[in-house]
Amino acid sequence: MTIHREDGAEQPFWPAGPFKIRLPFVHYRFEWPDYFQGLLMCAVDLAAIPLMTELLGMPFEVALAVVILNGIFYLAHHLLGDPVVPGWITPAIPLLMAYCAAFPEGTDRVHALIAFQMMLGLFSIGIGMAGMAHKVVAAIPQAIKSGIIIGAGIAAVISVFQIGGRFDTFPFTISIAVGVGFYVIFSRHFAALKERNRLFGAIGKLGIFPIIALAIVVAPLFGEASWPNLEWRLSSPDFMTLWRDYTIFGLGLPPLSMFLTAIPTVLAAYIVVFGDVLQARAILKEADLKRPDEKVEYNPDRAHLIFGGRNAVMSVLGPDTTMCGPLWAAMHVVITERFAQGKKAMHSIFGGAGSFRWGTNTGLLLMPIVTLVQPILGVALALTLLIQGYVSVRIGVMQARSQRDLGIAGVVAAVLATRGAAWAFAAGILLCLLIYGRDFFRGEWDDTFAKDATRGE
Repeated sequence: MTIHREDGAEQPFWPAGPFKIRLPFVHYRFEWPDYFQGLLMCAVDLAAIPLMTELLGMPFEVALAVVILNGIFYLAHHLLGDPVVPGWITPAIPLLMAYCAAFPEGTDRVHALIAFQMMLGLFSIGIGMAGMAHKVVAAIPQAIKSGIIIGAGIAAVISVFQIGGRFDTFPFTISIAVGVGFYVIFSRHFAALKERNRLFGAIGKLGIFPIIALAIVVAPLFGEASWPNLEWRLSSPDFMTLWRDYTIFGLGLPPLSMFLTAIPTVLAAYIVVFGDVLQARAILKEADLKRPDEKVEYNPDRAHLIFGGRNAVMSVLGPDTTMCGPLWAAMHVVITERFAQGKKAMHSIFGGAGSFRWGTNTGLLLMPIVTLVQPILGVALALTLLIQGYVSVRIGVMQARSQRDLGIAGVVAAVLATRGAAWAFAAGILLCLLIYGRDFFRGEWDDTFAKDATRGE
């Protein structure tokens, strides 16, 4: 079916307040290459299962139910007009894990997760409705923002390499997978190979899936995991146990004190979230230059309403340690790169993003795919955390505007990774007051790096 769109106009939609509803085959062409890629890349979504089994003691089938619910709500973005591939709030995962681990295992820990995710969802919805996203983030000193992002990256690396962590379980597999992964994703040498060779180019566009496929073979060869035992049936998520033992339907609402205690961690997670929002917009702007035939509108306030709503609903139906973020950066880049190749490659960005997420949802229902990656889900998670740790530290350092900012950020990052968000915010505010004094309140912070950059030009 051909979906008509005037040159330079938006893809057809049904208006619904702040949302623009687009349905497959009605408002956008289904992109089968992205759908089949999604079938395979659901392996990354499944990497959330070890987090929930470790932190909350969830059985595998119960954690699978949470992943499937999260997958269904991923569809809300493109269906409601947000032209992105959504994902986790990956840099904030270690912060949330550490926060929840401070509560006794069982009802208290589940309540802590529910309170956090509900607060994050409602806060994001409020920001989106008021259109205040930029103002909230601008009110936080650069030194503290830098420290939060760096600390999230450090916490991600610590969670993998701490004594008894995932590296101790899969030392050879993680070493090989991470080495290959960093070479494929970040190496200048491989970037040059992608430009010259179609095979390397295809590997680069698959994100981290080729590395996960490598881990499926490497882990059994080193005796760190069993060979996959494929089951040829549909998956069987356990929703009844989920709602009885891990939600407000069976446990009741968390006490008010838990909502108050969660505030610093919610703010820290939101700083990370806003960075993803800015990154999503920047990636789409680059693609706009190559695809003037489709007007792609990215509205940060609408994005806040959608991912805020996802978090609020998931806190009720299936609390999730990976949280509901606005962007899966790696796959968003892959989809927009194919979109930028022209109308013949991808008719609309909504077709690519939507078809990919329809594919991941299909894959989660197929046990051959689930059981194929089940033995190495810990490796997939470690790889995701280490890549995110690298990116977070790099981005966090760039947020600092001076040597003083960077010094404060280093202390905030260390406190965040070891003592949590509340201590990190307290340390950051105290250091900013001591070092910048009254300028802290006027927002007149040192911008030595910015001045140096200007002089360098």
